[in-house]
Amino acid sequence: MITEHTKLKVAVLTGGISTEREISLQSGRCIGGALEQAGIDVVLADVTPDILEILDDTSIDVFFIAIHGQFGEDGQLQQILEDRRLAYTGSGPTANRLAMDKLASKRAFARAGVAVPDAIEFDHKLNAGELENKLKHFADAYVVKPVTQGSSVGVTIVYDPRQVIPEARKCRREFGDCMIERFVPGREVTVGILSGKALPVIEIRPAEKFYNYHAKYLDEQTEYLFATIENPAIEADIKTKALACFEALGCRHFGRVDFIVSDDGLAHALEVNTIPGFTTHSCLPKAAERAGIPMSRLCVKIVEAALNIHSSDRIRLDSSVRLHG
Repeated sequence: MITEHTKLKVAVLTGGISTEREISLQSGRCIGGALEQAGIDVVLADVTPDILEILDDTSIDVFFIAIHGQFGEDGQLQQILEDRRLAYTGSGPTANRLAMDKLASKRAFARAGVAVPDAIEFDHKLNAGELENKLKHFADAYVVKPVTQGSSVGVTIVYDPRQVIPEARKCRREFGDCMIERFVPGREVTVGILSGKALPVIEIRPAEKFYNYHAKYLDEQTEYLFATIENPAIEADIKTKALACFEALGCRHFGRVDFIVSDDGLAHALEVNTIPGFTTHSCLPKAAERAGIPMSRLCVKIVEAALNIHSSDRIRLDSSVRLHG
């Protein structure tokens, strides 16, 4: 356990190259401030695939990844840190790659026994008439979104089957692979995961039509509510499913799992965020605070988890070298 006498230096890796860069910078500043409050020596580093000099600093004990989206949440940066045998926070390369791919992660959730909204990958080569006919029997409303983006970037809700294909083409032009998902009406909830335990469930009530980028980070009218799931069995089920989704992807340390709870109380898993936000609007710090874990302690616990994993890996690797050397 990290105490006030422990001398640690943590580099908070922030910025990146994705559409979520500004949020990453905000998260990084919040994490850095929280760690400094705990007495840890902090370095804020704005990194990109071409700017990685901070990784050469041998005085750094742990690298705290606060980069959302591309390069931070897709396993690339984690693989670099793994190759260099450096201690870092959060899930490993494989789990990040899987979580970033919404279609692949949905398949993993379904295998784990968790309900997911039906979805198909948009095939731009498919005959428009065939696809439109298929969509008529698919749902009454649709969610068109990129397969590998976060923070609801590029997400639109469509109610007319004839508009789905134009929206999907636009999405594909801007973001690459695109998916069409059945829109499930219901309550949007999210569950933070910390050190193998589910934090209190948060219901999100945006003032806008859905929880989009503006509602997540800019709109002060978005409500984050606790204890709104009146049925204890449903709340327990949501937490159990959150852990099942987290484990199905092989995630570790911390994360956040998003659901839509339909009117019949069934929780439909949407995605796992392996590096959720740490801004003043972000759900993971809010849930941790509700559980009696202030922001400073939350960040310290994540650093502790990274140190424990790294120490165990080093022991296993060193033992293997001695055995085979």
